[in-house]
Formats: sequence, C-alpha cells, structure tokens
Amino acid sequence: MQDRTVALLLQGYGWLPDLRRRAPNGDVVRTRLLGRTAVALHGPEAVHFFYDEGHVRRAGALPGPVLDTLFGRGAVHTLDGADHRVRKALFVAGLTDPAAVASFVDHAETAWRAAFAPSGGREVVLFEEAALVLARAVRDWAGLPYDDGEVGGLARDCLAMVDGFATPGPRHLRARRARSRQEGVLARAVEEARGSTVSAADTPFAAFVRHRDAGAGLLDLHTAAVELLNVARPAIAIAWFVAFAGHALHRWPETREHLRDDGPGAYATAFAHEVRRFYPFVPFVGGLAARDLEWRGEPIPEDALLLLDVYGQNHDAALWPDPYRFDPGRFLSRPPHPDALIPQGGGDVHTGHRCPGEDITVAVLAALSRALARQEWTVPPQDLRIPLRRIPTAPRSGFRIALPPV
Repeated sequence: MQDRTVALLLQGYGWLPDLRRRAPNGDVVRTRLLGRTAVALHGPEAVHFFYDEGHVRRAGALPGPVLDTLFGRGAVHTLDGADHRVRKALFVAGLTDPAAVASFVDHAETAWRAAFAPSGGREVVLFEEAALVLARAVRDWAGLPYDDGEVGGLARDCLAMVDGFATPGPRHLRARRARSRQEGVLARAVEEARGSTVSAADTPFAAFVRHRDAGAGLLDLHTAAVELLNVARPAIAIAWFVAFAGHALHRWPETREHLRDDGPGAYATAFAHEVRRFYPFVPFVGGLAARDLEWRGEPIPEDALLLLDVYGQNHDAALWPDPYRFDPGRFLSRPPHPDALIPQGGGDVHTGHRCPGEDITVAVLAALSRALARQEWTVPPQDLRIPLRRIPTAPRSGFRIALPPV
C-alpha cells in the first residue's frame, strides 16, 4: 500500500476527506502514513471508539517533529493510564472551573479594550493583534513570568509553534527555535520559584510549580516548562479563531448585527461554535492501536496508526445540514453534541484526551467576537482567501481591518 505522507503535505485539509470519498466504506479508510499502517475513522461512534483508552494509546504516537514544536517532550498528550489522569487533572482543575473560565474572559476583554481603545485611524492585522491580546490575558491570568516587554515574544513564539508543526522547512525550524526559547524561559522561572521562600500566589503557574505526578515526584524543570506552554500556547492559538471570526463578520454582515444586539450572549456562544465548526483548524488527531482491534468489521492491527477525521466530521452533511453554509443558528436551540462537534478533539475532558481548554476557547471567542462586532472597522482591499493546502491555515492577509480616527 502506497505511503500517503507526501499527499497529505500537498493536499492539507482535503487529504483525508478525499480518501474517504474514494473508499468503499467512507467511515473507515485504510492507508499508510509516516511509514505506518494507518486506519482513519469517521463519525460520532468512531469518536467514542477512538477515545477509549482500551483501544488507543498516545505513548509513541506523536512523531518527534510534532513533539519538538507543538506539544513538547513529556507532555500530557503523550501519557496514558494513571499517569495521564493525574497530569490531566491539573489541567482540568485549572481550565474548566467556571470561575476560572470567567476570570480568563475578564482578562481577555480587559486586554482587548486596552489594545483597541486608542484606534487613531490605524490598520490592524487582526490575527497578530488578537495573539498579543491573548498573550497578555494568559500571562495575567496564569501568573506567567513575562513583563510587558516580553509578552510580545511569547505571542510570536507560540504562534510559531502552531504554525510550523505540520510542515518541513523554515516554518518548522522557526517552531523548534521558538519552543526551545520559551521552554528555557519557563524552566528558569520554575526553578527560581521553587528556590524562593516567598509563598507563590494561587495561579496556574504556581500549581505547575508544586505539582506532583503519579510517582509523587515534582515535575522536572523541562516538563514543568512544557506543560506551562501547553497552557499558554493553546490560549494564544485562539487568535486563529478570532481571525476567522472577523472573516465571518465581514462575509456575513448580518451576523455582526446579531452579535451587536446579543444581550445574554446566547448568539455569541452559537457564533463561536459555528466558527469552530466551519473554519479549518485541526485536520485530524491520531493515536496507536493498543491491541488488535476491529471497527465495523475492519481489522485494525496492534500499533497501527489510528486517525480520527476532524475536519471531515465537522463538515459532514449527515451531521450538519448544508455544512458549507455558515449558520450560527444551528447551535441556538441546543448545545452541540460532544461527539459530533470535535474541533478540539472528542471524548470526556476529565478522563480522556479532549482539550481541557475548550470551555475557555468557546467563552473567549464568544466574548471577543462580540467585542469585534461592536467595534467600528472597515476592511481594506486584501487577499482574504483561506488556503486549505496549508496546515494550519488562516486568511492569507491575517485579516486586516482599518479602525476609524479617534
């Protein structure tokens, strides 16, 4: 069977949906990727199957280049069983508590107002400005050790880590350098905090400084830095969704009016869900078969690479009528089923590998989308195409907006 790694690099988000369309049974696709036998699954039932720890393991599943850019060596994403549950509990406690979510939203809104208050007729690249806003918000919320002059570097480096994980070449090298630089900053900060006699404030930073893993030992400095970046990086990566939100407000101006008048926030939440469903971010997620398995009559050998089709599922007409129509109204009557809408993975956030920052992502995206809708701006001529061959993608221009004079 032909290895499809090059095809993935060339086709981007369309690679797996294209394989599914040509497969006899589109819910199961057999191929080869990265030199391994690979089986791709699709649909809500497949989500339940994929996130069962008895079926799929993460240890050894992520290629080295992805660890060295996106997640970091020793990250929670690479753990299984009790080790994973103990480490994951630290993220869940800090990221899913409603008070913590509300606090993060407050910090994000404060940083947004500070960034956009002195408009002065300037042009802003929304993607870059949103990243800086989110870096300031996560710095203040999590107690991260960056002063005002350093937070821009944190924003740029976290964007680079995400931008370069799925491609060879200069983007990948920038991602590696960015991760190494920020791991060093945070490892030194953790070491200094552990050597200090001053009691640390009750922040996510302090929680990682004090955390003991399943073996009851403190995280080593490198792993503590890795996991702190796994708080900061996804928060700053919400900038992709904010840029997509601006694109949606421009393309479908009626949504801007709905957001402006959205008192209780129900429409803003529905809008955030639809941005995450409609626009491309994660193409698929992967793991290794923990043992010989069978899915819908298809044998899956132990150690085969299992892929869960994220982009394809979020655009499946069987789940989302008219899936290429942007329609926040589809989420107004009821919240999305967790195994249907999976832009940040599936399964149970407490016991599985679903992203613990999903609640923060939805809440922050809703708040900043509403703030953006209420801000006065126009869209100068620019390239607004969103290339599906590029992972991760965004509007080519980063979505530039022109702010009115004061």
